[in-house]
Amino acid sequence: MYERVGGSQFFVDLVDRFYDGVAGDPVLRPLYPDDLTGPRAHLALFLQQYWGGPPTYNEQRGHPRLRMRHAPFVISVLERDAWLRHMTDAVRQAGLPPDDERELLAYFEMAARTLVNTV
Repeated sequence: MYERVGGSQFFVDLVDRFYDGVAGDPVLRPLYPDDLTGPRAHLALFLQQYWGGPPTYNEQRGHPRLRMRHAPFVISVLERDAWLRHMTDAVRQAGLPPDDERELLAYFEMAARTLVNTV
């Protein structure tokens, strides 16, 4: 996927579109620090690595441990759905071929589902 979408810039742009939505979301915004620079960089690096790019995320932050990193935050279906809505919008705005779009969205749906930690 990393190569098919043109490398790291695709993921930087995807994350920027996603966080543009998060910045104005009353459900998600309180979960993030005031400055979104770090979260933007971390998510872009993670996605680049996950989808076949360089291992920079692991080199800088260690193993992703997604559930552990998200455990301090209350994530119910409300937060999951808000997160997934913004990520789905960001993916759809990318103009990817249908198969690539489906692959990305399937991953994000699975990841969002696994991070729910409260009713």
